[in-house]
Amino acid sequence: MEKKRPNSGETQQRSIPLAIRQVNEEERRISVSFSSETPVNRWYGQEILCHDEECVDFMRLNEMSVSLFNHDRDKVIGRIENAICNATEKRTYCDIVFDDDEESEKIYKKVRSGTLKGVSVGYTVSCWEEVRAGATSSNGRFIGPCEVATKWQPYEVSIVSIPADPSVGVGRELDETMQQKQVENIVLSNLERQVQINKNYL
Repeated sequence: MEKKRPNSGETQQRSIPLAIRQVNEEERRISVSFSSETPVNRWYGQEILCHDEECVDFMRLNEMSVSLFNHDRDKVIGRIENAICNATEKRTYCDIVFDDDEESEKIYKKVRSGTLKGVSVGYTVSCWEEVRAGATSSNGRFIGPCEVATKWQPYEVSIVSIPADPSVGVGRELDETMQQKQVENIVLSNLERQVQINKNYL
């Protein structure tokens, strides 16, 4: 089966280890990196988020984004500020300002203590460049085979307990698990039917 990359605008996530650059205890603010150009093996091939300045659109993240716990929209733990791309380091950074409610306080303390060690970004890609095996990307920096996101937009940054497996597509893991259970149920049903038939002949 052909492995197709996500459609334009389809939401995706990727995780990296949580590296805190700076902490402001009074404001409950931590500065973190949330993405890089490290290739990630997806179900459709190797994905690279290009971090040239013109490739990343921070408008949504800086204007109205929140920080979540485990990408759960019902678990808002703070807000995102000062999202930027460091074109030299080829990484993105932002400040997470934690709320002071009970649940957010728990997450904040676990981040500060080192118990929670993952950060994950939710994003969409509007433009891809396919780089075939042995070829070089248009900016001369990536060697194929790979899929380079040349226009992408982060829309939320989460603190995560267990980073998601990037090689599994959105919704794919759940679908495959359900399909496996359906197969197991069919096999079990057939076995039970055969046992009943055998009993009838005894």
